[in-house]
Amino acid sequence: MKIKIFKLSVIVLLFSFISAGCQKDDIFELDIGDENAVILKEIDGIEFKFCLLNEQGEPSTMFNEGENFTFQLSIKNSKDESLPFFDYGFLKRKDFFAVSSKDKYYGKPYLYDMTRDSDLHTYELRWILPDSISIFTDTWLNAPRDRDEMKEQSMFQLNSSLEKGLYYTRFTYNFTFGFQDKDPLYESGKLTFKINFEIK
Repeated sequence: MKIKIFKLSVIVLLFSFISAGCQKDDIFELDIGDENAVILKEIDGIEFKFCLLNEQGEPSTMFNEGENFTFQLSIKNSKDESLPFFDYGFLKRKDFFAVSSKDKYYGKPYLYDMTRDSDLHTYELRWILPDSISIFTDTWLNAPRDRDEMKEQSMFQLNSSLEKGLYYTRFTYNFTFGFQDKDPLYESGKLTFKINFEIK
């Protein structure tokens, strides 16, 4: 009997090791109507916050038809040291700040161009100081008046207006902190952020 229990224990232990080795990426997801409409995750003293903001600047997963909404990703350094941050590859990804539905990809608020934000090229933003936050935002324009104003002021491709329905925004990225062309000092591992939202 003891031998059978021992063999069973070994099998269970091996299975748990195999399962741990095959675990999926960390996925953080918000559902429509969640009370706290913010994804907040801290990894090794680095806090990632992802949400959608309504026109009043409040996190939400429900928007009225024609209402503009804003994507917001913030990275906070809770460490006692400054973090070198040169990895902006997530800004160029097709899925970053993009909208999809079950059947269709609607794209991003507009095509991202690294030269449009002069702040991205300043030395200060390349370091995240202790207890400071770097924030990245883009607004999905649904209101025709605002879209017309943007056409006059911008050369970037604009998004289409969203009709009533269910949508989501989802992106996956391994954030790295360190100097270019060197091994990273810190890595988040592959993180997936997904927010399900509704246009009413």
